Amino acid sequence: MQNGANYMADLMISKVKREHLTRFAFLYVRQSTLRQVHENTESTMRQYALSKRLVSMGWDAVMIKTIDCDLGQSGSGSEGRRGFQHLVSEVSLGRAGIVAGIEVSRLSRSSSDWGRLLQIAALSNTLIMDEDGVYDVNDFNDRLLLGLKGTLSEVELHYLSARMRGALLNKAKRGELKRALPAGYFYDEDGRISKDPDAQVRDAVSLFFNTFARVGSAGALVREYERQGFLFPRRQFMGFRLGGISWRKIDLALALRTLKSPFYAGIYAYGQTQTKHSVGGRKKVVMQREQYHAWLPGSHPAYISEAQFDENNRKLEANSPPRPGSEHGGAVREGSALLQGIALCGKCGRKMTVRYSRSGKASWPIYMCEHDRMHFGGKVCQSVAGGNIDTAIDSLILEAINPLTVDAAISIQREMDERKEEILRLYSQRLERARHEMDLAKRRYLLVDPDNRLVAAELEGDWNQKAIAFELEKTDYEQKCGMKIRAVDDDLKHSLSRLCSDLPKIWGDPSTSTKEKKRVVRLVLEDVTITADKQDITLGIRFKGGSTRVMEIPRKRCNLNSVVVESELAAKVKDLLLLDLTYSGIARALDEQGIKNGLHGKPFTVDAIRWVIVKFGLPTRSDICIPRSDGWLTAKEKMAELGVDKHKLYRLRNSGAVTYKKSSFRGSSYLYEPEVVQGSVAAD
Repeated sequence: MQNGANYMADLMISKVKREHLTRFAFLYVRQSTLRQVHENTESTMRQYALSKRLVSMGWDAVMIKTIDCDLGQSGSGSEGRRGFQHLVSEVSLGRAGIVAGIEVSRLSRSSSDWGRLLQIAALSNTLIMDEDGVYDVNDFNDRLLLGLKGTLSEVELHYLSARMRGALLNKAKRGELKRALPAGYFYDEDGRISKDPDAQVRDAVSLFFNTFARVGSAGALVREYERQGFLFPRRQFMGFRLGGISWRKIDLALALRTLKSPFYAGIYAYGQTQTKHSVGGRKKVVMQREQYHAWLPGSHPAYISEAQFDENNRKLEANSPPRPGSEHGGAVREGSALLQGIALCGKCGRKMTVRYSRSGKASWPIYMCEHDRMHFGGKVCQSVAGGNIDTAIDSLILEAINPLTVDAAISIQREMDERKEEILRLYSQRLERARHEMDLAKRRYLLVDPDNRLVAAELEGDWNQKAIAFELEKTDYEQKCGMKIRAVDDDLKHSLSRLCSDLPKIWGDPSTSTKEKKRVVRLVLEDVTITADKQDITLGIRFKGGSTRVMEIPRKRCNLNSVVVESELAAKVKDLLLLDLTYSGIARALDEQGIKNGLHGKPFTVDAIRWVIVKFGLPTRSDICIPRSDGWLTAKEKMAELGVDKHKLYRLRNSGAVTYKKSSFRGSSYLYEPEVVQGSVAAD
C-alpha cells in the first residue's frame, strides 16, 4: 500500500513540468452561501490549506495566487462570480500553471462553465488539481475523469435543489410555508395566521380598502391620504425592529402592492413571480393565476371578500393606460370628452383618441382615429368634432337613467356619517397610542435614580417629546371632531327629494365634475362606434346590458359662424371681395362687424377666409382682378408694351412712373394701367 501511495504521488509530481512552475498557481476558494462561510469554517480552512500542497509540488509562495472573492456565491453559474471570471481570463492568457480547488464543485457546478474552463486549460497547457490529485487536461483519461466529476457535481446540485425545492413547494401547497406577513396580520402561538391584535392596525387596513372603494383609483387614494394626513402601517422586514409596525405616509407603490395582494382577501398564494432561465440570465416573471404554485382561498381571516379583491383588480386594470388590443379605456381624465376611452372608429374598428382644440380658456373635444398615422406614418382615419356627440350622449344618459330616489340620497348621507365615525375612530386610536407612549415615558423617568443625571436627562427629554406628540395628536383629533355633517331631518329629506327628482339639473350643475360624469357614462355604456361623413355622424351605441342603439346627429362645423348663417356669411365675403379688399382686409372687416369664426368665437383669419371661398365656390381675388375688363395689364404684358425687362419695370413701379394695383391676397402680384409712359420715362 505504501508503495502504491508513493507511486501515485510520483505520478502527480511527474505531471508538473518546469513550464508549469514558471507560471502562477491559482487557488480558488468558494462557499455557496454566507451562512456556510460563517458556520462551516472547517471547509474553508481545508481549501486554504491546499496552498501548502502547491508549495510542496514546487511553487514558490509568492507565485501562488488565492482567489476567494466568490465566498458566499453559488457555483450554479458564472454570472456574478467575478473571481471565477478572473480565473478563466488568466488561464486563457497562459499565465496559469495550475488551477487548484479542494473539489470540482468548488470551481463550478455548471457543465457549460466547467467544460469551457477545461477547453481553455487544454489550449494553454494548464493543470487542474483537487484534493484527489493533479490532472493534465490534454491527457484523455484525465480529461474523461474531470468531465465525469463535473457532471456528478452538477447532478448533485440538482438533487439537493430538487429536495429542498420540493419540500418547500409541498409545504406551500398546504398553506403552511411561513413567510413575512403584511401589515394587519401576525402568527399566533400556534403558528396560524391571524389578524393583528392592535385595533389601530386593523382599522387602518379596513379604512384603506374602504377609501379605495370610494375614490376608485390608487392615485386618488394616495392623494386622499395626503390630504387627510392619514398614516398606513408597514411591517419591518429588516433591522433591529424586525417584525414590528411603523406608521408612515403611503405612496403609490405601497398602495398598488396592497391592493394587488390576495392575502387581504384571505387567500394564501405562492408563486406569483417565478424565476425563469433565459439567454440573458435568470429573470423574474409575473405568472398568471393558473400557474401559481398555491392558491388557497379562505386559509386565514380576511379584510375584504374575494369578490371585492377581483373588483379592485378590475378597477386597477381599467385605470391603467390602454394598450394595443386592450378592451378597457383607461382611467377617466379631466378633459370634457365624455367618450374618452370608449369611442371606437366606425371605419377601422380601433379605439379613437381625444384631442382638445383650445382658444383662450375655452376648449372642445375632437375624436380622432390616428393609429395608422402614429404607428405607420399614414393618414388620420377619422377626425370628428365632439360637440354634437357629447350633447347627444348627455341626452341619452338623462333618458336612460331614472332620477335618483330619496332613499339613495339618505344612504349617501349615512355613508358620510359612517365615514366620519371611521375617521374619528382612527384618530382616537392614534391619540390613545400617543397617551400610552407619553405615560410610559413618564413612568420610566419617575423610576430612574435622580442621582444618575445622564440617564435622567435622557429620559426627561424622551418624556417631553412624547408629551409634544400627544398634544399634536390631541389637536388633530379635536379638529376632526369639529367636522360638521348635517343630520337627515325632514327639511333635508324634502330638499333631497326635490333635488333628486331633477337629474338634468344635477347633470348640468357646474359643480358636477367631468370625471364623475365619465364614470356614470362608463357604468351605462360599453362603447360607442363613431362613423362620420360630410354632413352627419352615426353613433352605434352599445349598452352594458347588451342592448344597442343607433343615433344620427348633424356634424358640428367648428369653422361656421354661430350667429350668421352660411348663406349670409358667404354673401358678406363676396361683397367684401368686390370691394377689392385683400383676404386679411376681409378678415379685419368681419371682425369689425362683430362676426366671429366658429362656435369657439375666434376672429377670422386669412386661412378661414380662403376656406369660406373654397367651401361656397366664391371667386378668388385673382379671379376678380385677372379678367381685367377695364383693360389692366399683367406684368408680362406691360413689359412687352414698354419693351423693358422685369428689373426696369420694377424700378418704374417703385418710382411711381407707372400706375399699378395689387391683384392677390398676398399682395405679391400686380396689374398695370395700359397707358404709355411719359417721354422722360421713354427716354430712359
